[in-house]
Amino acid sequence: MAEEETNGAAAEGLPPPPPVPPDFTPAKTELEPVKKKILRIPMARRGVGNKGQKIQILTNHFKVNVTNVDGHFFHYSVALFYEDGRPVDGKGVGRKVLDRVHETYDTELAGKEFAYDGEKSLFTIGALPRNKMEFTVVLDDVTSNRNNGNSSPGGHGSPNEADRKRLRRPYQSKTFKVEISFAAKIPMQAIANALRGQESENSQEALRVLDIILRQHAAKQGCLLVRQSFFHNDPKNFVDVGGGVLGCRGFHSSFRTTQSGLSLNIDVSTTMIIQPGPIVDFLIANQNAKDPFSLDWAKAKRVLKNLRVKTSPTNQEYKITGLSDRPCREQLFTLKQKGKDADGEVQTTEVTVFDYFVNHRNIELRYSADLPCINVGKPKRPTYFPIELCSLVSLQRYTKSLSTFQRSSLVEKSRQKPQERMQVLSNALKINQYDAEPLLRSCGISISNNFTQIEGRVLPPPKLKTGGDDFVPRNGRWNFNNKRLVDPTKIERWAVVNFSARCNIQGLVSDLIKCGKQKGIMVEDPFDVFEESPQVRRAPPLVRVEKMFEQVQSKLPGAPKFLLCLLPERKNCDVYGPWKRKNLAEYGIVTQCIAPTRVNDQYITNVLLKINAKLGGLNSMLTVEHSPAIPMVSKVPTIIIGMDVSHGSPGQSDVPSIAAVVSSRQWPSISRYRASVRTQSPKVEMIDNLFKRASDTEDEGIMREALLDFYVSSGKRKPEHIIIFRDGVSESQFSQVLNVELDQIIEACKFLDEKWSPKFVVIVAQKNHHTKFFQPNDPNNVPPGTIIDNKVCHPRNYDFYLCAHAGMIGTTRPTHYHVLYDELGFSADDLQELVHNLSYVYQRSTTAISVVAPICYAHLAATQMGQWMKFEDASETSSSHNGVTNAGPVSVPQLPKLEEKVSSSMFFC
Repeated sequence: MAEEETNGAAAEGLPPPPPVPPDFTPAKTELEPVKKKILRIPMARRGVGNKGQKIQILTNHFKVNVTNVDGHFFHYSVALFYEDGRPVDGKGVGRKVLDRVHETYDTELAGKEFAYDGEKSLFTIGALPRNKMEFTVVLDDVTSNRNNGNSSPGGHGSPNEADRKRLRRPYQSKTFKVEISFAAKIPMQAIANALRGQESENSQEALRVLDIILRQHAAKQGCLLVRQSFFHNDPKNFVDVGGGVLGCRGFHSSFRTTQSGLSLNIDVSTTMIIQPGPIVDFLIANQNAKDPFSLDWAKAKRVLKNLRVKTSPTNQEYKITGLSDRPCREQLFTLKQKGKDADGEVQTTEVTVFDYFVNHRNIELRYSADLPCINVGKPKRPTYFPIELCSLVSLQRYTKSLSTFQRSSLVEKSRQKPQERMQVLSNALKINQYDAEPLLRSCGISISNNFTQIEGRVLPPPKLKTGGDDFVPRNGRWNFNNKRLVDPTKIERWAVVNFSARCNIQGLVSDLIKCGKQKGIMVEDPFDVFEESPQVRRAPPLVRVEKMFEQVQSKLPGAPKFLLCLLPERKNCDVYGPWKRKNLAEYGIVTQCIAPTRVNDQYITNVLLKINAKLGGLNSMLTVEHSPAIPMVSKVPTIIIGMDVSHGSPGQSDVPSIAAVVSSRQWPSISRYRASVRTQSPKVEMIDNLFKRASDTEDEGIMREALLDFYVSSGKRKPEHIIIFRDGVSESQFSQVLNVELDQIIEACKFLDEKWSPKFVVIVAQKNHHTKFFQPNDPNNVPPGTIIDNKVCHPRNYDFYLCAHAGMIGTTRPTHYHVLYDELGFSADDLQELVHNLSYVYQRSTTAISVVAPICYAHLAATQMGQWMKFEDASETSSSHNGVTNAGPVSVPQLPKLEEKVSSSMFFC
């Protein structure tokens, strides 16, 4: 019925179609112009590079031998039910139930070992006796004892009767039904095929099985599991980063297919956990309070919800469901009396929690009387414990975002020099004893103890141009001592605004003028210095910014071209976002914020580099860009794009994600960029408004802005080549980048001009991977310019690792570039050199950076405009649905647009 209506034919009352003659055979129509969409897949490697000086390198990949290639993994689905047939919903309990199945039904399972992922999948090597099997097991006490890493506590059946009941019956046993049914058969041969470059669903599944075996191995040792990283409960691995949060050191380990075979990639990994021990100690640290009596309990309740505690003296484990409304000495509950009354009814009395523990249980309470109790019961049936009897269990993840202070403390405490890291990794391999893992042995897997040795190349640094002679950076760095900038601007019609920072402003200004002169920047005297009035200092950020602007407007003859803004604190100053937004979105004024603590020549120079770039100048450029002589880029109009999406922290489900697209301008330059930034749905990684058709003639997408700006700034030329650098996508999303994002970009081009068909290159840059490089017999990091495109790279796809920067502290993290698409036909050397060169055009620093500049700029632009959002009316940005979306997508607040005068500037610099 519905179909008839949608066809419209019936509804329009048209005559029926003519009858079809009986001997009719339908003619094949020629292929109509309805193009069947061809799915693009990542391209294969075309060759390897040869440029640069050869260098021997060790990497944290350990060679894996697989002998049993003819076997099969069998995949079974697992379903868990309680006795009454309700499905088991909580995690955590699964591993215990299956361990019990394994112990109890060994013969029925034909003595088979299995790999269980903790949820719905189980794998064996060779088949189980039957395709469908059902088991019943009894578990004594189903609070998950962490030791078991990934479980949220069983929560099921945690006994919440009054305490004395539990003393009589310490265990609450539970019966579970387990159904195991055959799902699929995966040939181990698939791994060998993947190593020859033939990836398939099967090969990905087979590797997933091997990774699940590693996870299970770690779970059995009582580790916390975070994807493929494992954390042992050992206080030696904990570092305090402040606020009741500890950094916990552990290991990442996963199997990878590489050109030289299967390898096990082991790396050091860090996660955040809640400080274990007495709850009060955690809360005092978390809120930076001086004692338990000055705690904010509403905040405490939010932080504690769902954390697991052990209670003394019974050492039982529970999940916190809330806090009592009243203090311990006032909170009443109903206590059942021992005897019965005359009618045979159980007698009950109301007692306070304090009275019950102190007088009935004879437990001394030192400080809990006036503090709330911890509730571990169900909503309708609370179970209260005095706070001092509760201790937080170890290895519970902390998922909120860290403060700036915590983050820097973590980085400082967890970094390791290359040699130290190698030592730790060698030990990890010994500790893990993978050789003893029965499943790996059944696969015939053995793992080498040696770091894989590979050959890298060190690319020579590109020549740079400043206002004077050309020069070659040494060790990935240079400076501007006695050098003029290549294209200095003028700082004129400007003023200083001071948001209550303590600072010698006169000294600062004269330093800027003097230092600017040496660099070729003409700095005029500022028109005025605007000081914040003391009574405004305590006002909300938006008000402070508003008041400051009123001052500026009342005193200045016309709009300033530039404002230097002094902030009282370096990071997270709450005036920053609203100030930037006011300047850039409303007035189109270039502004530089500083929080001067140590002012010296280097500091002033760095500030001037940023100001010069923002005002449209250029600090340095590549010599090949000036001449112009960059292969594929200098001869034909070419635009370079950097794309990135930044998300809220894992704990925030409703903060919009921010997509930034940075694009080059003034071809043949590859040092000048602009940015467009948009919000999109939370946690969505694909950029959804590259092309956004508003009507037949209007496209409101990001790409149109970038392409038009390129056209206008490059002498009315359209880009014939579009080189895209995409950050932050994993291998599973490569296909979407190639088929969704690239399609949108092509549509944006066609929308501007139907006949225009530019050629594309798409490169993904990844930094959060676990491959690291070391120099044999050298304590230093690999030299800047180190490139690797063999052995540990992909068996088929076109990828390479590049360490463009000089790693000064810790161990260098190489950037992993994946060339997904190349219609220009770059040679390996030329493409690698372009990527290397783009690490030298970052205007904010006088060093090579670890990832190409357009991607860095995209991060900066997204971060800065993310600050604009922070101070909007909270009700707009945080919807109250806790991240559960039933009624379609949540509306995402839009960012204000940059004012025209600054829309093509490097405001993010």
